[in-house]
This record gives sequence, C-alpha cells and structure tokens, in this order.
Amino acid sequence: MFEVLITEPIAEEGIALLSQSCKVDRRPLLSPRELAATIGFYDALIVRGRTRVTEEVIEAGKRLKVIARAGAGLDNIDLKAAERKGIVVINAGESVAVAVAELTLGLMLSLARSIPQAHFSVKEGKWEKHSFVGMQLQGKTLGIIGFGRIGRALAKRALALEMKVIAFDPFIPREEALGFGVTLVPLEELLQSSDFVSIHVPLTARTKRMIGWKELSLMKPSAYLINTARGGVVDEVALAQALEEGRIAGAALDVFENEPPLNSPLLKSDRVIFTPHIGASTREAQTLASLEVAKKVLEILRGN
Repeated sequence: MFEVLITEPIAEEGIALLSQSCKVDRRPLLSPRELAATIGFYDALIVRGRTRVTEEVIEAGKRLKVIARAGAGLDNIDLKAAERKGIVVINAGESVAVAVAELTLGLMLSLARSIPQAHFSVKEGKWEKHSFVGMQLQGKTLGIIGFGRIGRALAKRALALEMKVIAFDPFIPREEALGFGVTLVPLEELLQSSDFVSIHVPLTARTKRMIGWKELSLMKPSAYLINTARGGVVDEVALAQALEEGRIAGAALDVFENEPPLNSPLLKSDRVIFTPHIGASTREAQTLASLEVAKKVLEILRGN
C-alpha cells in the first residue's frame, strides 16, 4: 500500500479519496529538518504554501514519487532538485483560479469605489458622501500580467463588466489570447495603458521583483496595482515610494514578500488595501483543490 504524508490542512474530501487506496498520515508543522528525517517512508507528499520542500527533503525522499501542492504556486518546492530525482511535482491551479480571480475583482472594485474606507467612515459616525466619489470599471483598461488560468478567469469577468482587457505573457500565442477577447501587448505598453494592473505570474528567478521602480514609473498617476500572485514579484520598497510620491493612485495586495508583512513600508500607506493571502480561501476552492491533488497523486502512484 502506498503511503502519503500531508503536512498542512486540506479538505477532508481529498483525504477520504486517498484513504481508499493509500495509508495517509497527517503531520502538521514539521520543520524542514523534521520533514527530511521523516520523508523517506513515504511515496507521496502533499503540502500547501507553508511547508518548505527543500533539496535536503527531496534527497531524503528515497521512495518519493510525487510532491503535490494543494494550491497554485510552487515557489516553496525546489523544482530543480525534484527534477533531478525524477519526482513529479503537481499543483491544483485549476481549482483555485476562480477564487483568486473573484478576490482580484473584489479588490479592483474596492479600489475604484473606496469601499473599505467608506465602510469605516460610516462606522465612525460620519456621512462623507462627497469624499468617496469613485470611478466606474466600465470602459476602463485592465492589464493582466500573466495570462494563465487565473488571468483568463479574471479577463472573463472583467469583459463582462465591459472593461477593455490587455495582457502580457511571453509564453502565450497571440491568437490564443484573442480567442478570449484579450490583446497581448509588451509589458511596457501594458503598464502605460492600463487603469488597473493585475499580477498573475508564479514567483521564479525571472519574475522576482519584475515590478520595480522603473515599471511603476511607467504607470498612469491615476492607475492602481493589484497583486494576488506572490509578494516577491513586486519590489515593496519601490511601491511604497511610488505611492508616497503619487506616482500611482493606489494598490491592493493579498500577498507580500514576507508573510505576515510586519516590517513592510507599505503598512504605513493609506493608499493600499490589504488582505492576508486569502486568494484561494473559499470553501469551494479548498474542496476542489483537495480533490484535484488527490486524483493526480493517485494517478501518478498507479503509474499513469
């Protein structure tokens, strides 16, 4: 019987599916050292975003055939070490795409209409109608950086709101994007043209701090930046400076370079809406992600 180690909470539906043909152990909060000492007994490892699957862990996985991330990002897994060992790495990107796209849309609306600020104003006993004159999304341009599953889910919803959608993704054919009603453009053009810029790329050596001072300087002073991908994609010091100087109008962030962002200069800005990395945190997405990785793990363990 195959043995599967789960180091972070996933929905019970996926665990039940795995348990039909595997021995499943749940051991939360293992340190990398503890995980390395344990992993040699398992055929599969399922994690979320907190567990660090280092080269040491992968080298110790003598029986390990698959590492599964019950979510989208894979930056907590040493992909090169896994490739060298012939270990398959999978995620559940499809399952969380709608949840992340919907949060992004919510953040976009919050920026456009100052919803959080208006809420707290009323709670403080104020009635500042003229202080919260916002803008409509209809007719505005949304620039999507990274046109994968989440970027496409967001584009579909933005187009339904009669926005113009452009995207930057060097790995997607132009014709494929046009099939979604989206025009691919160079990154520089996207930054210069968009009223909202939304980031949906994985964190890699290529994308780390890809949005820095130079890129922020290209944006309109009236534009907003939204990041629900990974915090390391944006240079937080540069973003804080751009906001302070009025180079851009505001930002909404669900992710940070260090989480929680206790020392981030962005926390001092009243032009930023913050959420605590909840992009995939819906009941539906978590259930789907658990089932998706369970099915994929079983397929790989069975040799498919």
